[in-house]
Order: sequence, then structure tokens, then C-alpha cells
Amino acid sequence: MTTRGENASHRRLRYRGDRDTEIELSWFALTDVGRRRDTNQDSYVALPPIFAVADGMGGHSAGEIASAAVVRRLAELGGNMEVGETDIDEMLSDAVDDIELDAGETELGAGTTVTGVCMSPEDEPTWRVFNIGDSRVYQYFKGALSQITVDHSVVQHLLDTGAITEEEAEIHPHANVITRAVGFNEAPIPDYTALALIPGQRLLICSDGLTKELTDIGIQHFLATQPTAEDAARTLVQQSLENAGRDNVTVIVIDVHAVGEDRTEEITV
Repeated sequence: MTTRGENASHRRLRYRGDRDTEIELSWFALTDVGRRRDTNQDSYVALPPIFAVADGMGGHSAGEIASAAVVRRLAELGGNMEVGETDIDEMLSDAVDDIELDAGETELGAGTTVTGVCMSPEDEPTWRVFNIGDSRVYQYFKGALSQITVDHSVVQHLLDTGAITEEEAEIHPHANVITRAVGFNEAPIPDYTALALIPGQRLLICSDGLTKELTDIGIQHFLATQPTAEDAARTLVQQSLENAGRDNVTVIVIDVHAVGEDRTEEITV
């Protein structure tokens, strides 16, 4: 487990270095080994403008090495309010080289998922959402939960092609098999999505240790009923542990309080 950054409440940040627009955010990141694992192979970074979760995989300590390499590289972007997709791509490519050097020869190889958001250098306040693997980004806004990322997994492919139903996906034997990762000596290929950065928005970034234990309905309920980012993060992790805690679980919850002169006092409804 590797963590980068500190949690914050009502932090005001300059959206871009060449603009006067400020945003006000609260965020809280939390990780737990779970109830059935001996080690925590999840890692996270929370250093504006970038927030991300990585869920490592591989034999012995290989997964931990891989996830640590990714967040260590992404943390180099912290404090730079002009980060674009090219910068993220470069950091992930460097992380692949780091993983190969740090993990050495392993029977199962070493790799990791990564997903997160970054304040985009566009004119209008925007999140740039990125992901590789099956860790996820959700948005909770005005009472509705939306999954922003699409899993890179065997099960997601079967769902997309209509080969299985949502119910069958829940118990599919290949539920843990992903089709894209950072590592394994392959070029990382993230998907990118633009998402408006708006007051009243609550974002959740999480490893699959959360989504294995909580349905979207459950996630929405706890995001809706907890008043702060810290309360939401702690409640989500605790609920996943109480349900079974079969895997490491990591969450980052981000609340957007204000963008320029536009402000909201309440995140939840």
C-alpha cells in the first residue's frame, strides 16, 4: 500500500494558473486491507489536480509494487494545474518501466488497475476522468448516481455483447479477470472522459473491493445520506467490511462546494 497526499476540507484552489477562477473542494481518501487478505495491494494519490486509485495484482508483493509505482508517478503531477492527457500517459508509461524494474521476474507478472480524475486545462472547469481496468469513478449529483467509467473486464465485455445478464454477471466465475492493466510489459491505454466540474457534485473513486460488496443502490444511499466527504468515505469502507470485506478496499470521495461565484451549501439531498 502506498498513499500520496493529504485529506482536506473546504480547500480553495486556482482552477488554472492563467485564470482567476477558484474552486472549493473537500476530499477524503481511505484504504483498508479488508477481512480476508494479508496485505493491501491498493494505493492512492490525492494531490490536486489529480486523484486516483490503483488496485494491484500479481503474485506475492507484485501487486503492491505495481500500484505503488503508478501512484508514485501520478503524484509527480501534483501541484501542476495544467495537466493534460499526454502528461498522464507519460506518467503511466514510466510506471510500466518502474514496475518491470521493481518487481523483477515473477511467476504471475505484476500489474495494476488505475482510475481517477484530474482537473483539466480546458477553458471551462472540467474533470478529465481516466481509467484502466475495473476500478471505477462514480458521480452523485442531484440525487442520482452515475458510473462514469466503463470496466475493462471479461464480464463487462460479455455484458456489452449481450452474452450474459446483470444477474449472471454478479456470480460469473471470471468476475475478477480484467482485459486492460498497467504493467505486464505492455503499453498502458487509458480511456478518457470529460466531466463538467460543477458545484454540488460528489465524486467517488474506488477499487473493486467496494463494488464487490455494495450494489450501486447501496453506494448511492451512503453517498446521499452522509453530510461530508469524510463521513461518506468512512461509511462506504465500513459497510464493505461488514458485508464481507473479501478484498482490499480503497475510496476517495470528492465534494465540489464552489466554482467561481457559483456555490452550493449542500452536497446531498
